[in-house]
Amino acid sequence: MLTPWLHPLPLVAILRGLTPDEAVATGRAIAEAGFRMLEVPLNSPRPIDSIARLAAALGDEVLVGAGTVMTPANVDAVATAGGRLIVMPHADTTVIRAAKAAGLVCVPGVATPTEAFAALDAGADALKLFPAEQATPAVLKAWRAVLPREVPVLPVGGITPDNMAPWVAAGAAGFGIGSALYTPGRSLDDTTSRARAFAQAWQALDTHALDTHA
Repeated sequence: MLTPWLHPLPLVAILRGLTPDEAVATGRAIAEAGFRMLEVPLNSPRPIDSIARLAAALGDEVLVGAGTVMTPANVDAVATAGGRLIVMPHADTTVIRAAKAAGLVCVPGVATPTEAFAALDAGADALKLFPAEQATPAVLKAWRAVLPREVPVLPVGGITPDNMAPWVAAGAAGFGIGSALYTPGRSLDDTTSRARAFAQAWQALDTHALDTHA
């Protein structure tokens, strides 16, 4: 269910701290830069309100949902608001199954192969390698040797336009982008510029890969 949203730009915007009043303008600016997945972590101010506004304004063109989803009740609240994406910091199979039962896309956080396979068994659509700072591209390469080829793995944590290449070479299908893209108080122009920089960096990686395999 996630695969169509990974093209052409497989980056998830993590909008931690977003407020409802700035949600639509921020979401629209990031979407116009090419992002097709927007996540409002549930430890943001009034996150369900922000998700509802984003879903109503942008839900046809981007996959809108929540991050830091911890319980089945959280899943229900996101679904009621019109969100279609559940991103988790952990791999609680109860939450994964609740998301899939609600018909939502679910990307749980995993830090070990054991967690990864348990999450997939529960129905996860993709895996969030989190926190990426405690792993390395070499770790991901080892995971990719045993994980199903079709399963997207998205490193999250400390990702910048300059450090994506080794992760992609190791098998990353995309990334979650947090404070390097958006933080509370950052101007809309600054966020827009950062979103474009990430999109350009991904395009450069993609073009290089095509040239390499030509």
